[in-house]
Parts: sequence; structure tokens; C-alpha cells
Amino acid sequence: MDENKECCCSRTKVRSDAEYRDLITRLNRIEGQIRGIRGMVEKDAYCIDILGQVAAVSGALNSFTKILLSSHIRTCVAEDVREGNEEKLDELVRTLQKLMK
Repeated sequence: MDENKECCCSRTKVRSDAEYRDLITRLNRIEGQIRGIRGMVEKDAYCIDILGQVAAVSGALNSFTKILLSSHIRTCVAEDVREGNEEKLDELVRTLQKLMK
């Protein structure tokens, strides 16, 4: 098995250095935005200003989700389907249903 593929028994995924750095950078940015929102609340910032920052965080999380989901479909799901394991498709459908609530 290629070391860059997910192992179905351990449910881990080895990511390329570039993918890992991109995901971590995005998460660090989101974490900073969340801390900023907390600071705004602590400083009694105007509601609309806080909501604007919340919208920015939501957009950043959606972007992160799209990137991670795309990677998952192209690697984990595609590999399992090629190997005849369609359980990964069922898992994907359940995940999409949760994401679209």
C-alpha cells in the first residue's frame, strides 16, 4: 500500500507536506480569528462588528472544509472504490448530510 494512502484499519491519513502546511495554516488563521472574536466580546464591541467577524470565520471554515473534503474524495474514497470497497461512499454520503444541515 502506498504510504500516502489512508489505512482503513487505523483510520489515519498521511498527507503531503504541502497539504499538511496548508491545512495547519488555515486552522491557525481560524484560531486567531476566534480569539479575535472573543476579544471583541470581552471589549463590548458592537454586535454588527462581531457578526462581521463571525461571517469571516464561517467562510474560512467552509473553505477549509471544501479543501479537506476534496482531498478525501480524490484519495481515500477514490482508492477504496477502485478496490471495490463502496462502504467509503456510504460514509461520504453520511458526512455530506451532516455538513449540509
